[in-house]
Amino acid sequence: MKDQQGSKRISSGVIAAVSAAVIAVSGGVAWFTLHSTPDSQARIEKPTNRIDPQPKTQPSLEKGTNIYWLKNNGKNFEFVPQPVQVQGKASSNKPDQVLEVVFQSLLAGPTEGTGSTTIPKGTKLESLKVKNDEIHVNLSDEFTSGGGSTSMMGRLGQVVYTATTLNPTGKVYIDVNGKKLETLGGEGLEVEQPLTRESFKKDYSL
Repeated sequence: MKDQQGSKRISSGVIAAVSAAVIAVSGGVAWFTLHSTPDSQARIEKPTNRIDPQPKTQPSLEKGTNIYWLKNNGKNFEFVPQPVQVQGKASSNKPDQVLEVVFQSLLAGPTEGTGSTTIPKGTKLESLKVKNDEIHVNLSDEFTSGGGSTSMMGRLGQVVYTATTLNPTGKVYIDVNGKKLETLGGEGLEVEQPLTRESFKKDYSL
């Protein structure tokens, strides 16, 4: 009888021990689940396709501008625009800087198939300044050399139209070697300033 009671006590003790172990293990799993980090859970989850946003870059500014060549249409000469792209950071793209780049392209001369120019080779841009609706262009002495009246009016118009590419109603003041241009060429073509596209059409006929 005593052996049976002892056996019962042992069996009860084993069951109690096993139950305690099960409870402990279950509690540990629950604690791990509650305290696991989001990263740990993310590694278990099924991966999804994700597109990372593009890194932010400094905004840029691209301006479409034109330089102007001459073209004979059979009756007279007309001004033909050629687009010139000026690129740069928005913070540094000032009208003065844009027009300086544009004039460098104009003074370099036309490429094949774009038209002709009457601006003498070697003419340089000494300075350029934009103030409100005024554009002040200072060219080298070569600008006044060679050609008849048609040539003089043609180069004058090329400068006026190109200088006003950002502001078609702008007023253009032309200096040569730092001095106001009053007459142009050996025939003494009078230049009344400021010049605008409208005044050029009215006063000069090509």
